[in-house]
Amino acid sequence: MHVPARIGVLARSICSLQGRLLAGLAMTWLVIVGLVLLLAWQFGKGLVDDANLAHLRYESQLIANDLSEEVERRLRALERLEQGLRNVAANEVPARLENAQVLLEWFEGLMVADADGRVVADWPIVPGRSGLETATTEYFRMLRHSPWPYVSQPFTGRASGDSLVLMLVPRFDEQGAFNGVVGGMINLTHGGLFRRLEEIRLGDAGYVSVFTAAGEALFHPRRVRASASGRSLASDTDTLQKALDGWQGEAIGSSGEGIAMLMAYRQIWPANWIVKVAIPQAQVQEPLGDFLARLWWAWLVLAILMLITMRWLVRRLLRPLHRLERQIAQVGAGERRYLELSTNMHELRQVAGSFNRLEHERLAALEHLRDRQAFLDAVLGSTPIGMFVADLEGRLNYLNPALLELLGLEETHEARDWWERIHPDDRRGTEDMWRYTLTTGSDFVRQLRFLHPDGVTLWVEVHASQVLGNDQPLGFVGMAKDITERRQQEALQRWEAEHDPLTGLLNRRGFERRLEEALAEYSKTGTPSVLILFDLDHFKPINDEGGHALGDEMLRRVAQVVAWEVRRSDHVARQGGDEFAVLLPSCTLKQAGEIAESLRRAVSEVTVSNAGKTYSITLSMGVTSLREGDDSIESVFARADRASYQAKADGRNSVVVTASDDDLIDSLW
Repeated sequence: MHVPARIGVLARSICSLQGRLLAGLAMTWLVIVGLVLLLAWQFGKGLVDDANLAHLRYESQLIANDLSEEVERRLRALERLEQGLRNVAANEVPARLENAQVLLEWFEGLMVADADGRVVADWPIVPGRSGLETATTEYFRMLRHSPWPYVSQPFTGRASGDSLVLMLVPRFDEQGAFNGVVGGMINLTHGGLFRRLEEIRLGDAGYVSVFTAAGEALFHPRRVRASASGRSLASDTDTLQKALDGWQGEAIGSSGEGIAMLMAYRQIWPANWIVKVAIPQAQVQEPLGDFLARLWWAWLVLAILMLITMRWLVRRLLRPLHRLERQIAQVGAGERRYLELSTNMHELRQVAGSFNRLEHERLAALEHLRDRQAFLDAVLGSTPIGMFVADLEGRLNYLNPALLELLGLEETHEARDWWERIHPDDRRGTEDMWRYTLTTGSDFVRQLRFLHPDGVTLWVEVHASQVLGNDQPLGFVGMAKDITERRQQEALQRWEAEHDPLTGLLNRRGFERRLEEALAEYSKTGTPSVLILFDLDHFKPINDEGGHALGDEMLRRVAQVVAWEVRRSDHVARQGGDEFAVLLPSCTLKQAGEIAESLRRAVSEVTVSNAGKTYSITLSMGVTSLREGDDSIESVFARADRASYQAKADGRNSVVVTASDDDLIDSLW
C-alpha cells in the first residue's frame, strides 16, 4: 500500500475515532442529563433492578439448565432405543417398543416411522396411529435432512385432547442412510416435564414461562394463565423477539397488560425452547418512591454542575483530536513530514508514533515475517514461561504446557475455564481491560489473582501484545508469570514498615498515617475522632531490676490488653519505649473517656514476675478530640501530650481529658 493511501486510511481512522468519541460523549451527556433529572429515583431503581436482575439471571439459568438436562435425558433415551431397533425386522418393531415400556415414565407414548414417513409401530397402541402418514409434517421433513435429534412444535393429541410435543431422533440403516424416525410424545398439560416449575414462587406476581422458538407457549403458571383472559401468554415486546432469535439475557420491558416487568430469558438449546422469568418492576421498586420524591431539588443542582463539567470535558478531549486531524492532512499534502503531538492521551501518541514508523517497519516486517512466525511457534511450544495465543475476538485458542501447569488447567479445558478461575474481585476489571485491548490493539498488562484447583490463590502477571502481519492484526500473544512470592514479600514489607516488631501494634509511622487520614475525614465530613496518649508509670524499675527481657514481656502484655479492650475499628500503636497511642474513629469525647478509664483499670491488673518479685504498672493518660483549627497532627499530639503530662503531675494512674486549649482539664479520673 502506497504512502498516500496509508495516510487516507489513517485519516479516516482518526475521523472515525473522533466520530465515535463525539457520539460517545453526546450519548454520555444525554444519559447524564436524564440521570440528573431523576437521579435519586434512577439510582435507587437501578440498584433494586440490578439486584433483582441478578436474581433472575441466576434463577433462569438454573431453570434452563434443569430443563436442558431433562430434554437431553429423554433424547438420549430415544437414541438408545433407536440403536436397539437397528437391524430389527419390521414385524419385530412393535414388540421392541413394548419392551421399552419403562420409557413411558418420561413419555406419553412411543412411535416408530419408516423412511417414507409411515408409522409402523406405536406403544401404547392408539387406534388409527399405526399406518399414519407423517411425511408432510414439519418434524419429519426436518429429520429427513438432519442427523440430529429434534423436538417438534406443540400439537393437540387426537386421543387425549391435551397439548403434546414429539421428541424425535432419526433412524439409520447399516450403511448410515436415513431409515425413518423414533419419537416420544410429551404431555405438556399433565406430564412431569414442567411439574417443578409450578412450585416456583417469585413474589406475589412473578412467574416462569416456557416458549417455543416460534413464540408459542409451552408452560405458564395456572395462577397467571387464568388472568390472561385469552390473551397471548407472551407479551409482544422487542425483548421477546430477540429471545426468539436466539438472544439470552436480562431486560426490563412491559407485559401484555402494559405492566413494567423485570425479565430474564435463557435458551434451552436441545429443544429450541426459551425460558422466561419475570417479576413486576413495581413490586420491587415501591419502597423507593416516597423517599426519593422529596429529594428532587438536590438533583436539579447536580444536573447543572454535570452539564457544565461535560461541556468542559468535551472541549478538552476534542482539542488533541482536532490537532491530529490537521497534522495528518498536512502530511498528506506534503506540508510536513512527521506528526508532532503534545498530549496525555496514550492512544493518540501511539497513533502518531505508529504513523511515523510505518514505512520503515513495513519493510522490516515483510523481511522478517516468516522468521518471526517460525520463532514464535518454537517459543510457544517449548518455552518454560507460561504463554498463550488469542484470536482477534479474544478467544484463547492455545495455552502452552508451562501455562497449563502453572494454572492447573487440563489440556482439554473449556474456553471459559481461564476466566472462571480468575478471582471474582479481579474478574470484572480484567474482562473490561481485555475488551479494551481487543478494541484498541494496545498491550494488555495486569496483575490478577488466579484460583488454583488445589485451593491456592496465585498472583499472576499477564502481559499480552497484538501480533501484526502485513500491517494487519493477526491476533494476540501473551505470557503469564507467577508473582505470588513477590506480592507476599511486598505485603510483608508494607506491614513491617508500619508495625512494631515487639508488640505487633502499629509503629509511629503507621499510626501517624492513620491519624492524618482521620484528620482529613474530620475536615471533610466532621466525623469525630479521639486521640489517647499514655505511657507506663513505674516501668523503669522493671527494666533496671528484671532486665530488658522482662520489660519487653511487660510491653507485650500491655499491648495485648489494650488491643483486646478497644473496638475492632480503633488503632493502637506503640510510639516508642513505653509510650502508647490509641486512635478512636467515630467516637465522642465522653465515650473516649469511658474507654480510657476501662484501659486504665485493665492495664493496672497486668503483672510480671522475676526472682520472686511481682511488678505492676499504671497509666497516665491524656485524651483529646479532633476539633476546628487542627491543621496538622502535631497540634493534636501536642494537646494530648500536655494532658498526659498533667495526669502524671497529678499523681499518675489517672485519665485527663482536654476540653479546649484554654481550659486544659475537662474531667479527671
